[in-house]
Amino acid sequence: MAKQKKTAITPTREENYPEWYQQVVRAADLAETSDVRGCMVIKPWGYALWENIQRGLDKMFKDTGHVNAYFPLFIPLSYLEKEAEHVDGFAKECAVVTHHRLEQGEDGKLHPAGELEEPLIVRPTSETIIGATYAKWVQSYRDLPILVNQWANVVRWEMRTRMFLRTAEFLWQEGHTAHETSEEAWEETRKMLEVYKTFAEEYMAMPVLTGEKTPGERFPGAVSTLCIEAMMQDRKALQAGTSHFLGQNFAKASNIQFSGRDGAKEFAWTTSWGVSTRLIGGMIMTHADDDGMVMPPRLAPSHVVLLPIIRDEADREAILAYCAEIAAGLRARRFHERDIEVVVDDRDINAGEKGWSWVKKGIPVRAEIGPRDMANDSVFMARRDTGKKEGVGKDEFVANIVQTLEDIQGSLLQKALDHRAENTKEIDSYDEFVAFFTPESKARPEVHGGFAMSHWCDGEDCENKINDALSVTIRTVPFDRAESGAGECVCCGAPSSGRVVFAKSY
Repeated sequence: MAKQKKTAITPTREENYPEWYQQVVRAADLAETSDVRGCMVIKPWGYALWENIQRGLDKMFKDTGHVNAYFPLFIPLSYLEKEAEHVDGFAKECAVVTHHRLEQGEDGKLHPAGELEEPLIVRPTSETIIGATYAKWVQSYRDLPILVNQWANVVRWEMRTRMFLRTAEFLWQEGHTAHETSEEAWEETRKMLEVYKTFAEEYMAMPVLTGEKTPGERFPGAVSTLCIEAMMQDRKALQAGTSHFLGQNFAKASNIQFSGRDGAKEFAWTTSWGVSTRLIGGMIMTHADDDGMVMPPRLAPSHVVLLPIIRDEADREAILAYCAEIAAGLRARRFHERDIEVVVDDRDINAGEKGWSWVKKGIPVRAEIGPRDMANDSVFMARRDTGKKEGVGKDEFVANIVQTLEDIQGSLLQKALDHRAENTKEIDSYDEFVAFFTPESKARPEVHGGFAMSHWCDGEDCENKINDALSVTIRTVPFDRAESGAGECVCCGAPSSGRVVFAKSY
């Protein structure tokens, strides 16, 4: 029997994917669990990644005419109650503030006092509070459109949590827009979905499918929900972003009215759209391997780490000076609107331990530099995506770093595209459909399934039957569904106008 390769992360993806994910988060030093149940501490390396996500998306939002603002964390209960479907959709996840001060009791402990006249909800999303504000801002068609985004935190009281994927508190952005016409609002909804798609593929190297959610999967209160869906390495789908056409539902609930061009009173047409720190979870499950995180260069907190190998103290000063020279050359170059960011890791720890710490963090390029490398005017370079290691001349290393990072970015995207293609299948038989999504071992399910492109009759009964039997949902109804041709529903055999995407999901 061949000796199993030693990996930095145990268990491996094949052995126990959920636990592997948790171990990657810890080994990469991205986050840790908090003393507050269901919440996480995002550590500096993880937060730097989120800052780069913010920076990239924020520019794309502003390039499409949006501006940033900030709205209250607390929402009066009565605001949520104005939109019945909305409150029903979030009611079980709401955190509620009922008192405004603490007082010391006879037992010496602090107790809530000063009951609020009206309970406040810690925002699970901001449609209602922002809608109340827009009702004040909008008087005439001349006040439209309003194109506003906010970067914020939200709270949804999740019972089963997993860092970055599902936590009680998480960071996100939420865009909220108001328009004069339905056509303008629809254009906005589609536009922002394309922004998310572009960001996911060009920055995260994570390919996504776009389309519309079924009525049962819509955002509460929305007329239509559009989404981007990505396939993770365990072949499950991750909803990575959503864009909602809200029609006039929230405008009517919040009384966002304006005088139209003919002088008549009209309700505005609104949208909302958002992504969150879940994107980091998506990056992990798209790119990480059994040695830890693999960072797409366009979002990596740092691009290159230089690792001075100092075995004789007499060499320290010269090697560090050599590293500083290389770092200066790298920092003088730019990669996708960022200066090349370089870490010189001169920690006094074992060289092997130092190198492995950066492998696990997923930095795109590592370069070891010892006395021999310095004597040869070279570095010993390693790429994180392929693991390839080679000696390279110092000047060549610096001159080619931008192209190296481009190659890594492209290779990660291609690898993810290949994985999705290999695990996407057209399925027309219900028996084959069941087999596709059924693990060989129910006690300890192996990685199985993928994206099933199958016909659906548009019936809620079939959608629910499949979900109940297999924990499989319709991830998206493709915009080009009709191009797949008509057929018969994989569940009931009724006519279908085209294929949809079925998968297990997070």
